[in-house]
Amino acid sequence: MMAAEKGASQNSIAAYENDLRQFFEFAAVSDATVLNKTTIENFLQDLHSRGFAAKTIARKLSAIKEFCKFLYSEKIIADNPAQNILSPKQTKPLPKFLSPQEITDLIAASAASEDIRIQRISVMIELMYATGMRISELVALPLNALNFRKMQVSVFGKGSKERIVPVAEHAFKTLEKYEQLRQNFVKKNSESPYLFPSLTATEGHLTRDAFYKDLKKLAVICGIYPSRISPHVLRHSFATHLLNNNADLRSVQKMLGHENITTTEIYTHITSQKLMETVCNKHPLAHYSTTEEKSND
Repeated sequence: MMAAEKGASQNSIAAYENDLRQFFEFAAVSDATVLNKTTIENFLQDLHSRGFAAKTIARKLSAIKEFCKFLYSEKIIADNPAQNILSPKQTKPLPKFLSPQEITDLIAASAASEDIRIQRISVMIELMYATGMRISELVALPLNALNFRKMQVSVFGKGSKERIVPVAEHAFKTLEKYEQLRQNFVKKNSESPYLFPSLTATEGHLTRDAFYKDLKKLAVICGIYPSRISPHVLRHSFATHLLNNNADLRSVQKMLGHENITTTEIYTHITSQKLMETVCNKHPLAHYSTTEEKSND
């Protein structure tokens, strides 16, 4: 149902399966028809006592709710035991992001490396920073998703929904130069449909984990603490820097592929800091002093 009706990705389906397996191991039952509200609440309490984050607990509860909803809709159970269970309150930390200079340093350092894997990272960082793609979207990006004439990329995101994202001219020039480097990751006398193919990965393209590890190595080379960088930080940087340069929220929402604009609004908390700095530095009263203050000076 998750795959056919909701279009969930393989990663989402795997996460749901893991969460449900963990729940059923706790419940010590194999028959879903005997599930009840108390068992679910005890499971959540157990997760809390073991130090699981509220966000993680909420995700696991979401999987259970979706499962129980499915059972109820299929008339496998008479009542939905998870229907009225509330998710734990979550604090929403502000997204981490890098400065434009740090992004530039990462691209330059990786492009200058003698390691072809690190050189490839340069192309991926620039494309990710230019489009705001998720890492899962980037590594599996097919060659035919690129439109060099219109300078656009077609991205299939969550729920198999397609979005068209404009790409800066410099990023496309980088992609043109990348073609020769790309051949190092394609088996001899064969072809690959992926922009970032892999010689070893069963998926046929670079994996998220491989990109993550190479990105951490690059951070060390650039003098950036590895804990400050991740693929998602690059995505956050894309959105933050666009809003800091007066892009409208709706456009950023579409490029990020957010279904709900409230998800995108978290970036306005970051840009509000820049607004405060602007007011403090640019407002006429920022450097105003009264006659009394001048006499005291």
